[in-house]
Amino acid sequence: MSEMVIDQLFSTMAAAVDCREATSLLWQHYGLRGVASPLNSERDANFHIRGDDGREYVLKLSHPAEDRAVTDFQSRALLHALAQDPSLPVPQLLPRSDGLPYAVVDMADGSRRVLRLLSYLAGQPLHQVKRSPAQRAHLGQTLGRLDNALRDYAHPAAHHPLLWDIQHAERLQALLAETPDSPQKAVLADWLAHFIQHVQPVLGGLRRQVIHNDLNPHNVLVDPQDLTTTVGLIDFGDMVEAPLINELAVACSYQLSGNDNPLDSAGELIAAYHAVCPLQAEEIAILYPLILTRLCMTVTITGWRAARHPENSSYILRNNGLSWDGLQRLSALGQAQATDYLFALCQMKGHA
Repeated sequence: MSEMVIDQLFSTMAAAVDCREATSLLWQHYGLRGVASPLNSERDANFHIRGDDGREYVLKLSHPAEDRAVTDFQSRALLHALAQDPSLPVPQLLPRSDGLPYAVVDMADGSRRVLRLLSYLAGQPLHQVKRSPAQRAHLGQTLGRLDNALRDYAHPAAHHPLLWDIQHAERLQALLAETPDSPQKAVLADWLAHFIQHVQPVLGGLRRQVIHNDLNPHNVLVDPQDLTTTVGLIDFGDMVEAPLINELAVACSYQLSGNDNPLDSAGELIAAYHAVCPLQAEEIAILYPLILTRLCMTVTITGWRAARHPENSSYILRNNGLSWDGLQRLSALGQAQATDYLFALCQMKGHA
């Protein structure tokens, strides 16, 4: 990936969008009145809408630099998933007044963005609540259902370049080259070299499909009454076609424990996912290094991004510290012990 593409993917917002402009677009394209309040976002301009009709919505305006084919890919994935499994707890893409799923709009700052309106999913963000085995199990089941629903989804933009795509983690070398030397940088560089030599060559032989690719606790909502039931999987902005097992690697990187086996808590999610969307032996065999790669990516990308955009560093670095800690603890577990544990967890004998 060239430096120009990296800069484009992570360029700053052209200009902030005013709440009044958001509500004006809401009325113009959806015939709805309401009060808008901004939501945190790394790239898009997003608003929580309290509609005069008593309902709540999320109004999204894409980054001006985002390829519209990618926006279409994400939008139609939501439509496809709900068509396959209508009870999935994912946002519903609401049509405009003319029936179209979204609109390209001219903004006051001269930019053009894609405007979308989604249903608002009420729930408690996972990162704000205490974790539990039952909670992880329900999340694993829900993620398995989502991947089953997306299994036959195809789109021309499914292979778009994305720095958060584990299968192309070698792209992080360009970011590390801009990072000052440190013991942490040396660890990250060594793991990337290991990934390129030993992990990446295996990925081409694995089954592939479109995946959510960003199941971090900020993108999961749970029922505030029981804190167990997953009531929302949100933010489909990092979707990509990739080896299916990458989906679990991303999710597990945020579910590690502080125990001698940091995979024991992630294992509850893995077992539940496997019960709904059965894993293959070769996928289980590669899961441990893929989790480590995702942790390496999180530390590298967020550190690089925060240095370039200090004004948004608190949001960008929200998962950095935990990821570095998880990387160190998971590395200490070792490939052999981790893989034995994962095969036993999925009740499979022998290694692929």
